[in-house]
Amino acid sequence: MLKTVGSILLIFVALFSFFLSSPAHAYDLAQGNNVFTANCAQCHMRGLNVVVRDKTLQKEALEKYGMYSQEAIVSQAMKGKNAMPAFGRRLSQEQLENVAAYILDQADSGWAG
Repeated sequence: MLKTVGSILLIFVALFSFFLSSPAHAYDLAQGNNVFTANCAQCHMRGLNVVVRDKTLQKEALEKYGMYSQEAIVSQAMKGKNAMPAFGRRLSQEQLENVAAYILDQADSGWAG
């Protein structure tokens, strides 16, 4: 009995330590800023939109249009939509993920800096 309890406890500790050692993906906001400045800022300076004024990168607009997620921003940046060009061939997956994280970070702060 004691051996069974010890085995179960050992399995639990091993699984628990595995989940703790799996870090959440850390995005590079500095690289995201650089990618944004080089590729997005022409139309989206300070989170605005010079082409379709209602569809900004402000948090409220991102939420309203179902774009307030890492996945949604990466997908649209990769594939493009309407007047927005596709960046999937120009930018790596890592760059797309970093710029999406940067956009969400800026949206959360009201594009204050």
